[in-house]
Amino acid sequence: MSTLKEQYERDGYVIARKVLDRDLMKEARAHVSWLLQKHPELRPEQLHHWLAKDDPFWYRLIRDDRLLDIVEQFIGPDIALFATHYICKPPKTGQPVLWHQDGSYWPLRPMNVITLWLAVSESTPENGCMRVIPGTQHLQLQNMQERTDVESVLGSSIASEHVDESKAVDVVLEPGDVSIHHPSLVHGSEPNHSQKWRIGLTLRYIPTSTEILSPGSGCPFLLRGKAVEGVNSYLAPPVFDANRHFVYP
Repeated sequence: MSTLKEQYERDGYVIARKVLDRDLMKEARAHVSWLLQKHPELRPEQLHHWLAKDDPFWYRLIRDDRLLDIVEQFIGPDIALFATHYICKPPKTGQPVLWHQDGSYWPLRPMNVITLWLAVSESTPENGCMRVIPGTQHLQLQNMQERTDVESVLGSSIASEHVDESKAVDVVLEPGDVSIHHPSLVHGSEPNHSQKWRIGLTLRYIPTSTEILSPGSGCPFLLRGKAVEGVNSYLAPPVFDANRHFVYP
């Protein structure tokens, strides 16, 4: 794990291979199909954290010990989830994510947070994998600018003066792989030009000492260790109901 943290501190991101098993990722793809059938009003890129608040399978994913063991190396033993989001790019029509810094969108103090990006399906340049610009984690958080010239997942981006695409690296992942990135890292992704889905699950973890400044923001769950008194309120774990929830083994 020390080598993961060393590369993270140097480049602002790092990849951990084969963290979760392929059978679980197959279940996660079935979960996405179930969510899309249940919420036809949503684009596949917009399966946001409010859906996770009452979803036992989603909760099962975010608290998997294999993920939390990685997270603990970066933020310590007292771990909470801030937010989570399936970004699913359908074949041919999947939208881009314009260059941005995650932390610019988040009401957190201090900005002590780490993102795990879980590859639920194969993630390649052809289907719009994440791209990062190593070293940009040292850039101060910038205000994101609204963008209406192109349809995109976030609808905004960082100013072009902060983006040197010649240094961009494609983050190519197999199902079950995880990339880990810093809240200030400049990153984005291209549209999906392929015939294959690109399905990823973002997981935003914070130490329990980090305060969520906007009540009701995200889907805060206490996952490991102890809460800090007076800092955050946490949701109760969802209780499975076969009539309302995705059924899994």
